[in-house]
Amino acid sequence: MSIMEKVKKETVRKKKSRKKFFRRLFYVSLLSSTMAILCLYFLNVLPFLYFIAIAFFLFVLDFIFALLTLGKGVKKRILGTFLSFLKFGLLCFFLFHSIHTLLFLHKMNQGNYNTVNYQILVLKDSPYTSIKELKDKKIGSLEAKDDEELIQAKMQLNKKVSLEYKEADNLEDLSLLLKNHEVEAILIEEAQLSLLEEENNLFSQEKVLYSFSVNIEIKDELVKNVDITKEPFNVFISGIDTYGKVTSVSRSDVNMLISINPTTHKVLFISIPRDYYVPLNGIATKLKDKITHAGIHGINTSVKTVEDLLSIDINYYAKVNFTSLISIVDELDGIDVTLDQAFTAYYEEKNETIHYTFKKGENHLNGKQALAFARERKSLAQGDVERVKHQQMILEAIMNKVLSKKIITKYNDLLKDLDGKVITNLGTENITKLVKQQIKNMPSWSIDKYTLEGENSHQYTYSYPSVKSYVMLPKEESVKKAKEMIQNLRDGV
Repeated sequence: MSIMEKVKKETVRKKKSRKKFFRRLFYVSLLSSTMAILCLYFLNVLPFLYFIAIAFFLFVLDFIFALLTLGKGVKKRILGTFLSFLKFGLLCFFLFHSIHTLLFLHKMNQGNYNTVNYQILVLKDSPYTSIKELKDKKIGSLEAKDDEELIQAKMQLNKKVSLEYKEADNLEDLSLLLKNHEVEAILIEEAQLSLLEEENNLFSQEKVLYSFSVNIEIKDELVKNVDITKEPFNVFISGIDTYGKVTSVSRSDVNMLISINPTTHKVLFISIPRDYYVPLNGIATKLKDKITHAGIHGINTSVKTVEDLLSIDINYYAKVNFTSLISIVDELDGIDVTLDQAFTAYYEEKNETIHYTFKKGENHLNGKQALAFARERKSLAQGDVERVKHQQMILEAIMNKVLSKKIITKYNDLLKDLDGKVITNLGTENITKLVKQQIKNMPSWSIDKYTLEGENSHQYTYSYPSVKSYVMLPKEESVKKAKEMIQNLRDGV
């Protein structure tokens, strides 16, 4: 074979190899477009025409790139190859985030649960250093007759060490069992311990010998589904006073009802001060309690207590904590609030001094600043009443950003960041319906706000029945006004 024939044969081989490579590149590009379109379909957040337009655009790009890479001219092939790889990389990035979002939305439909954190507490001068040293000893606990969480906690604990229990009727009696040396230790919920520390600062000096958690599934009896794109609905927001897992049971320091009318595009925030003195739903006692303490009994109790107070049905709930708020605000690149007067948030937390000053006028807040803004009450003239107004401002600022055009680019990232930081029974279908409607119409929403009013008082509470605690007695006319505002929103007035 002559040199010319060898060169010609090698040229033909390279040409075939090049065409084979470009065909494979086209197939890979086509496959990535198909997968991206399928992800968009299952995410179900785009209006139909938007979905069709994007699908058409991706396939057109594939064929244009194919014409460039398979055509004549080195420059065209180089350009086509570069654009194909660029598109493939961008779609891989999109697919990664979309699959994460799909998994998150799938998890949302798998049921929620409460995490009840328990502690074995001993006196600060106790010689015990390990839970195993309590074997066959007597420890105190609340009565576990109808308390599913406590029953499971005792069963879990007894697998570790054999214990004898002496039961108390209430938290104060439980603490006295330990103080009076009638038991060697007590079994207590972390949320209940926080309540004891709130009423008796000395109790925080006792020693935690052992900590563990019990997970209890939340029964989905609270859902009252409606077509949220056509019918008015109510959402209860519960903000618990903890960091970390939002599943933890704790006091509900933020209790806010959001009434939404999707046809008039009106939203109403009704805030309830944390110390509002109300009957707790499902608690068989004549004593009322602070509404914040409803959170100790789980989200179900909080929701039903607010339903009783305002004589309404709550369709859905969302439960958040300190960590949730920080993450949401930071993911939105901060929020803006406008103040009539300056104030300073200053408090100690986890051996850290929190100190932020908010000026009169517009303030741009990051996550931690937003949390401090929403928590501060001691430096405010109206205390908790003014604090709940600040919480409304925070939520309004978040909603304004989420309902803006930025939702198109931030939707996946926001959901990804909320994974494990928000509990809600709103459901995947409803979330995607809301996003789809907002993207399609981009309506302008009007927001109205109201805070329930009350009178300062000191009363006995269910949670701590022997000592009068500070509470806020509801004003009947204020509760009546809130009910009227909710009904007017539903009627489109």
